[in-house]
Amino acid sequence: MRPAAASAKLTADVVEPAVTLTAVPVITEGQELDLSRFGDTGAGRVASLDTDEQLDDYTYRVAGCVGEFWTKMCRAHLFRKAKVPDAFLLGKGVRFGKGLQLVNILRDLPKDLRQGRCYIPLASLAGLGLSPESLLDPVSMETFRPLYDRYIRQADSYLADGRAYVDSLPRSQLRVRMACTLPRLIGVETLARLRTSNILDNSCRVKVSRPEVRRLIFISLLHCLRPKHAKAVHGDS
Repeated sequence: MRPAAASAKLTADVVEPAVTLTAVPVITEGQELDLSRFGDTGAGRVASLDTDEQLDDYTYRVAGCVGEFWTKMCRAHLFRKAKVPDAFLLGKGVRFGKGLQLVNILRDLPKDLRQGRCYIPLASLAGLGLSPESLLDPVSMETFRPLYDRYIRQADSYLADGRAYVDSLPRSQLRVRMACTLPRLIGVETLARLRTSNILDNSCRVKVSRPEVRRLIFISLLHCLRPKHAKAVHGDS
Protein backbone atom coordinates (compact mmCIF):
# COMPACT_ATOMS: atom_id res chain seq x y z
CA MET A 1 0.00 0.00 0.00
CA ARG A 2 3.03 2.26 0.04
CA PRO A 3 3.47 4.55 -2.99
CA ALA A 4 5.25 1.86 -4.99
CA ALA A 5 3.76 3.20 -8.21
CA ALA A 6 5.19 6.63 -7.54
CA SER A 7 6.92 6.71 -10.92
CA ALA A 8 3.65 6.29 -12.82
CA LYS A 9 2.61 9.35 -14.80
CA LEU A 10 -0.10 11.31 -13.02
CA THR A 11 -2.76 12.51 -15.45
CA ALA A 12 -6.32 13.56 -14.68
CA ASP A 13 -8.03 11.03 -16.96
CA VAL A 14 -6.55 8.05 -15.10
CA VAL A 15 -5.95 9.43 -11.63
CA GLU A 16 -9.33 10.50 -10.26
CA PRO A 17 -11.26 7.20 -10.18
CA ALA A 18 -8.17 5.09 -9.52
CA VAL A 19 -6.94 7.24 -6.65
CA THR A 20 -10.33 7.35 -4.97
CA LEU A 21 -10.76 3.59 -5.24
CA THR A 22 -7.29 3.10 -3.77
CA ALA A 23 -7.49 5.59 -0.90
CA VAL A 24 -10.92 4.73 0.51
CA PRO A 25 -10.17 1.07 1.35
CA VAL A 26 -6.87 2.05 3.01
CA ILE A 27 -8.65 4.55 5.26
CA THR A 28 -11.57 2.26 6.12
CA GLU A 29 -9.22 -0.65 6.86
CA GLY A 30 -7.37 1.68 9.24
CA GLN A 31 -10.61 2.52 11.00
CA GLU A 32 -11.48 -1.17 11.28
CA LEU A 33 -8.07 -1.92 12.77
CA ASP A 34 -8.60 0.88 15.29
CA LEU A 35 -11.91 -0.62 16.39
CA SER A 36 -10.49 -4.13 16.68
CA ARG A 37 -7.49 -2.96 18.71
CA PHE A 38 -9.30 -0.64 21.08
CA GLY A 39 -12.89 -1.89 21.08
CA ASP A 40 -12.51 -3.81 24.35
CA THR A 41 -10.98 -1.10 26.49
CA GLY A 42 -12.51 0.60 29.49
CA ALA A 43 -12.60 0.51 33.29
CA GLY A 44 -8.96 1.58 33.58
CA ARG A 45 -7.68 -0.82 30.94
CA VAL A 46 -5.51 0.77 28.25
CA ALA A 47 -4.68 -1.07 25.02
CA SER A 48 -1.77 -0.03 22.86
CA LEU A 49 -0.14 -0.64 19.54
CA ASP A 50 2.58 -3.28 19.74
CA THR A 51 5.41 -1.96 17.58
CA ASP A 52 6.74 1.08 15.74
CA GLU A 53 5.80 -0.71 12.52
CA GLN A 54 2.16 -0.69 13.60
CA LEU A 55 2.42 3.00 14.45
CA ASP A 56 3.90 3.73 11.03
CA ASP A 57 1.16 1.74 9.36
CA TYR A 58 -1.51 3.55 11.37
CA THR A 59 -0.21 7.02 10.52
CA TYR A 60 -0.04 6.02 6.85
CA ARG A 61 -3.61 4.69 6.80
CA VAL A 62 -5.03 7.69 8.64
CA ALA A 63 -3.07 10.53 7.03
CA GLY A 64 -0.13 9.42 4.89
CA CYS A 65 -2.42 7.98 2.24
CA VAL A 66 -4.38 11.26 2.33
CA GLY A 67 -1.17 13.12 1.46
CA GLU A 68 -0.75 10.68 -1.41
CA PHE A 69 -4.35 11.22 -2.55
CA TRP A 70 -4.07 15.03 -2.31
CA THR A 71 -0.82 15.01 -4.27
CA LYS A 72 -2.13 12.89 -7.10
CA MET A 73 -5.34 14.90 -7.45
CA CYS A 74 -3.62 18.28 -7.33
CA ARG A 75 -0.93 17.13 -9.71
CA ALA A 76 -3.42 15.79 -12.22
CA HIS A 77 -5.79 18.77 -12.13
CA LEU A 78 -3.65 21.78 -11.23
CA PHE A 79 -0.02 21.40 -12.21
CA ARG A 80 0.35 18.32 -14.40
CA LYS A 81 3.21 19.81 -16.40
CA ALA A 82 5.26 21.08 -13.47
CA LYS A 83 8.83 19.86 -13.62
CA VAL A 84 9.01 18.09 -10.30
CA PRO A 85 9.33 14.28 -10.12
CA ASP A 86 6.17 12.41 -9.16
CA ALA A 87 8.17 10.13 -6.85
CA PHE A 88 9.52 13.11 -4.92
CA LEU A 89 6.09 14.69 -4.48
CA LEU A 90 4.42 11.44 -3.45
CA GLY A 91 7.15 10.47 -1.01
CA LYS A 92 7.18 13.86 0.68
CA GLY A 93 3.37 14.04 0.62
CA VAL A 94 3.06 10.72 2.44
CA ARG A 95 5.61 11.70 5.09
CA PHE A 96 3.97 15.11 5.51
CA GLY A 97 0.61 13.47 6.18
CA LYS A 98 2.14 11.00 8.61
CA GLY A 99 3.83 13.87 10.42
CA LEU A 100 0.60 15.77 10.94
CA GLN A 101 -1.03 12.64 12.36
CA LEU A 102 1.92 11.93 14.63
CA VAL A 103 1.61 15.46 16.02
CA ASN A 104 -2.05 14.71 16.79
CA ILE A 105 -1.08 11.47 18.55
CA LEU A 106 1.55 13.18 20.69
CA ARG A 107 -0.75 16.09 21.56
CA ASP A 108 -3.83 13.97 22.31
CA LEU A 109 -2.03 11.33 24.37
CA PRO A 110 -3.70 12.13 27.75
CA LYS A 111 -7.18 12.19 26.23
CA ASP A 112 -6.60 8.95 24.31
CA LEU A 113 -5.22 7.21 27.41
CA ARG A 114 -8.39 7.98 29.35
CA GLN A 115 -10.39 6.49 26.50
CA GLY A 116 -8.34 3.31 26.72
CA ARG A 117 -6.17 4.03 23.67
CA CYS A 118 -2.40 4.26 23.57
CA TYR A 119 -0.71 4.83 20.23
CA ILE A 120 2.77 4.72 21.80
CA PRO A 121 3.94 1.17 21.02
CA LEU A 122 4.09 -1.36 23.85
CA ALA A 123 7.56 -2.55 22.82
CA SER A 124 8.98 0.96 23.15
CA LEU A 125 7.31 1.51 26.53
CA ALA A 126 8.52 -1.86 27.86
CA GLY A 127 12.08 -0.85 27.04
CA LEU A 128 11.74 1.87 29.70
CA GLY A 129 9.92 -0.34 32.18
CA LEU A 130 6.62 1.39 31.43
CA SER A 131 3.16 0.12 30.55
CA PRO A 132 0.28 1.95 28.84
CA GLU A 133 -1.47 2.22 32.20
CA SER A 134 1.57 3.81 33.84
CA LEU A 135 1.20 6.76 31.47
CA LEU A 136 -1.96 7.70 33.35
CA ASP A 137 0.31 8.92 36.17
CA PRO A 138 1.99 12.30 35.46
CA VAL A 139 4.93 11.23 37.62
CA SER A 140 5.91 8.78 34.86
CA MET A 141 6.86 11.69 32.59
CA GLU A 142 10.47 11.75 33.77
CA THR A 143 10.95 8.16 32.63
CA PHE A 144 8.80 8.59 29.53
CA ARG A 145 10.44 11.84 28.35
CA PRO A 146 13.32 10.32 26.29
CA LEU A 147 10.91 8.15 24.33
CA TYR A 148 8.40 10.96 23.91
CA ASP A 149 11.15 13.26 22.66
CA ARG A 150 12.17 10.63 20.12
CA TYR A 151 8.68 10.67 18.63
CA ILE A 152 8.72 14.48 18.66
CA ARG A 153 11.93 14.39 16.62
CA GLN A 154 10.34 11.93 14.23
CA ALA A 155 7.31 14.18 13.78
CA ASP A 156 9.61 17.17 13.29
CA SER A 157 11.48 15.29 10.55
CA TYR A 158 8.21 14.50 8.80
CA LEU A 159 7.16 18.15 8.97
CA ALA A 160 10.52 19.15 7.48
CA ASP A 161 9.57 16.92 4.56
CA GLY A 162 6.32 18.86 4.47
CA ARG A 163 8.29 22.05 4.01
CA ALA A 164 10.27 20.48 1.16
CA TYR A 165 6.95 19.38 -0.34
CA VAL A 166 5.53 22.90 -0.25
CA ASP A 167 8.73 24.43 -1.59
CA SER A 168 8.61 22.11 -4.59
CA LEU A 169 5.10 23.18 -5.61
CA PRO A 170 4.75 25.73 -8.43
CA ARG A 171 4.72 29.33 -7.16
CA SER A 172 1.54 29.90 -9.13
CA GLN A 173 -0.35 27.43 -6.89
CA LEU A 174 -0.82 29.88 -4.03
CA ARG A 175 -3.95 28.27 -2.57
CA VAL A 176 -2.43 24.79 -2.58
CA ARG A 177 0.77 26.07 -0.98
CA MET A 178 -1.22 27.95 1.67
CA ALA A 179 -3.40 24.90 2.39
CA CYS A 180 -0.24 22.91 3.12
CA THR A 181 1.81 25.57 4.89
CA LEU A 182 -0.70 26.52 7.58
CA PRO A 183 -1.20 23.02 9.07
CA ARG A 184 2.55 22.44 8.90
CA LEU A 185 3.26 25.61 10.90
CA ILE A 186 0.56 24.74 13.42
CA GLY A 187 2.24 21.34 13.77
CA VAL A 188 5.64 22.96 14.30
CA GLU A 189 4.24 25.28 16.98
CA THR A 190 2.48 22.35 18.68
CA LEU A 191 5.72 20.35 18.83
CA ALA A 192 7.50 23.33 20.35
CA ARG A 193 4.96 23.36 23.19
CA LEU A 194 5.07 19.59 23.64
CA ARG A 195 8.85 19.69 24.16
CA THR A 196 8.42 21.60 27.41
CA SER A 197 5.12 20.17 28.67
CA ASN A 198 4.28 17.24 30.91
CA ILE A 199 1.87 15.71 28.44
CA LEU A 200 0.85 13.05 30.98
CA ASP A 201 -0.73 15.74 33.16
CA ASN A 202 -4.32 15.69 31.94
CA SER A 203 -4.96 19.17 33.34
CA CYS A 204 -2.29 20.68 31.08
CA ARG A 205 -3.73 20.76 27.57
CA VAL A 206 -1.41 21.77 24.74
CA LYS A 207 -3.10 23.84 22.08
CA VAL A 208 -2.17 26.60 19.66
CA SER A 209 -4.43 29.55 20.47
CA ARG A 210 -6.71 31.28 17.99
CA PRO A 211 -4.64 34.49 18.00
CA GLU A 212 -1.57 32.39 17.27
CA VAL A 213 -3.38 30.61 14.43
CA ARG A 214 -4.25 34.01 12.94
CA ARG A 215 -0.58 34.97 13.16
CA LEU A 216 0.38 31.72 11.45
CA ILE A 217 -2.11 32.42 8.65
CA PHE A 218 -0.25 35.67 7.97
CA ILE A 219 3.12 33.89 8.12
CA SER A 220 1.83 31.17 5.78
CA LEU A 221 0.87 33.79 3.23
CA LEU A 222 4.21 35.50 3.69
CA HIS A 223 6.00 32.20 3.20
CA CYS A 224 4.19 31.59 -0.07
CA LEU A 225 4.79 35.10 -1.40
CA ARG A 226 8.04 36.21 0.25
CA PRO A 227 9.87 33.22 1.81
CA LYS A 228 12.90 35.23 2.96
CA HIS A 229 10.70 37.70 4.82
CA ALA A 230 8.76 34.85 6.42
CA LYS A 231 11.96 33.29 7.75
CA ALA A 232 12.84 36.56 9.46
CA VAL A 233 9.47 36.55 11.22
CA HIS A 234 9.20 32.81 11.92
CA GLY A 235 12.40 30.79 11.81
CA ASP A 236 10.77 27.56 10.66
CA SER A 237 8.44 29.08 8.08
